[in-house]
Amino acid sequence: MQVTATPCRHGPPLSRPIAGDVIGFALAWEGQEHGALWMTGDTVLYDGVRQVADSLQVDTALLHLGCVRFPVTGPVRYSMTAREAVELRGLVRPRTAIPVHYEGWSHFHQDRPAIQGEFAQAPADISRCIRWLPIGRRPPSPRDHQPQESSLLCHPTQDRKVEARPAVLPWPGWSFPLP
Repeated sequence: MQVTATPCRHGPPLSRPIAGDVIGFALAWEGQEHGALWMTGDTVLYDGVRQVADSLQVDTALLHLGCVRFPVTGPVRYSMTAREAVELRGLVRPRTAIPVHYEGWSHFHQDRPAIQGEFAQAPADISRCIRWLPIGRRPPSPRDHQPQESSLLCHPTQDRKVEARPAVLPWPGWSFPLP
C-alpha cells in the first residue's frame, strides 16, 4: 500500500498556530482500477486542496464537511461547506464521493439535510456519485454476509486498541509504502 500526504488547512490563512497542523491522505494499493481512496482531511477548500485534482487520480473521495464554526471566531470556517464539496467533486471527479465529518458536535453548522440539499442542486454528474454511510457503522461489502464492526467508521471503545505511528509527511506528494 502506498500512502500519499495531501494538503489541508484547518481554517483561514494564518490559522495554523491556533488550529494546528492537519493533513489528508490518498491510499493506493496493487489492483486498484480507477484511482486512489482520498481522505480530504479536516480542511477548508483552498488552492492546495484544489491542486489534488492535478496530482492524483481519485476513485473514491471521503469529503470532510460540516462547515465548522465557533462562536468566538464568528463566521470564520474550519471545514468545508457543502457548496465547496460540490466544487471539489467537480474538480477531482471521483467515481464515488462520501460526505463525512458533519454530525455529532455542536460546532458543525451543516448537517446531512443541508448537504443533501446542496448536492441535489448540483449537476447530475456530480450529484449521482454521492453515497451516504450509516453513522457509526461500516458499509456492507459484497464479501460480507452480516455487518461487522470497523475501527475506521465507528467510535472507538475502551477495549479497542489502535496502533498509531506518528509521521511528518510534507506536501507535495510525499509518500511511503507500508509493509
